Amino acid sequence: MQNLNILADNELVDLIRSGDQKAFTEVYNRYWRVIYAHVFKMLRDEEEAKDIIQELFSNIWLKADKIPQHQNFAGYLYTSARYKVLNAIRHNKHKDVYLNELIKFSSDVSEDTLMYLDEKDLLMAIEREIKALPPRMRQVFEMSRKENLTYKQIAERLGTSDQTVKKQISKSLSFIRNNLKESGGSAILLLIFTR
Repeated sequence: MQNLNILADNELVDLIRSGDQKAFTEVYNRYWRVIYAHVFKMLRDEEEAKDIIQELFSNIWLKADKIPQHQNFAGYLYTSARYKVLNAIRHNKHKDVYLNELIKFSSDVSEDTLMYLDEKDLLMAIEREIKALPPRMRQVFEMSRKENLTYKQIAERLGTSDQTVKKQISKSLSFIRNNLKESGGSAILLLIFTR
């Protein structure tokens, strides 16, 4: 019996193409944790990340003949996973973390108004408020919500403390929430009709 854990990725892929389930299991065991961590870091959603990993490895088994030959297999997995994450976001399977938080804060806008808004319009309103933030506050906010960095990571990049970052995020959310609340439904409707 062949010791699969010493085989190179390309050799395992060749075996998978011929229907070898043990080779598939070896590839899965070799990569699922690291690819899951990569996907989870982008999505911050455990269930969504699990779904993407399941789909990714299912496709490896079902469509092994479509895996490019002589390519870095780990790179292929990372690229495929990234594509699936972007595709999931594009098809609204996953909402941006910052969008969900800001929607919660805009709860003072009437339910009737929100029913007429689609996600694109709300995103436009929120993006305008983000752009209106002071430069440093905006930078910290976008690093947190768009790059999914922790307070500690942001503090290290900017040479400041975790507490300063936390305060900046809190002030940003308060600023955005208050501006959305003050403008109310009529301002958001105005955004819709003036684009």
